[in-house]
Amino acid sequence: MGHSMIYELRTYDFKPGTLPEVEKRFGEDYDKKRKKHSELAAIWRTHIGPLNQLVHIWPYHDLEERERVRAAAYKDGWPPRIAEFRLGMRSDIMIPFPNAPALKPGRMGPYFEMCICTYVPGELPAIMGLWEAALPARLKLGPLCGVWYTDIGELNTFVHIWPFQSFSQRDEIRAKTGAAGLWPPSVKSDSDGGGYKLLARKNTILIPASFSPLQ
Repeated sequence: MGHSMIYELRTYDFKPGTLPEVEKRFGEDYDKKRKKHSELAAIWRTHIGPLNQLVHIWPYHDLEERERVRAAAYKDGWPPRIAEFRLGMRSDIMIPFPNAPALKPGRMGPYFEMCICTYVPGELPAIMGLWEAALPARLKLGPLCGVWYTDIGELNTFVHIWPFQSFSQRDEIRAKTGAAGLWPPSVKSDSDGGGYKLLARKNTILIPASFSPLQ
């Protein structure tokens, strides 16, 4: 599972009612002007949670490649023609956990749950260790898209994204992992005081755009 990549997680907020047009323009411009420089990993719209958002993930080998690709795409007329609809945007550079799966094109959804967790500064090595221990048992019940921590952007944050085929499948997996004490990873060692406490956690349900490589 080990791989050296960085992932740029971009979140855009749009005016209500504009998302169909935004997606159409984004998809057209991505095909014509951006794709040849480097491909998207995934692009979603929010379904439950903060609405009117697009969340997209771009993989790069490193920050240098990101700069090079962005400069070349800019010459070709990227970013897409959506500025008139946009209310806000943010970008985070994420680094995968050591045992994280690579984000690959394919069919995993159609629903994706994104969890954004804020942790106590300094806790990341312990969190990664607990994830490494807990993940194999959790993956027997369903796949993980990815888990990354923020290197540049909103600090002391890690993000994990889980695909599921239906809300009942999501509930079923949650019930099973909870009953077996398998998940979340922090439960593994709460008894000996070695678990981690999150300062904040935000969950959003996402649905892929029609042109997302990950569906």
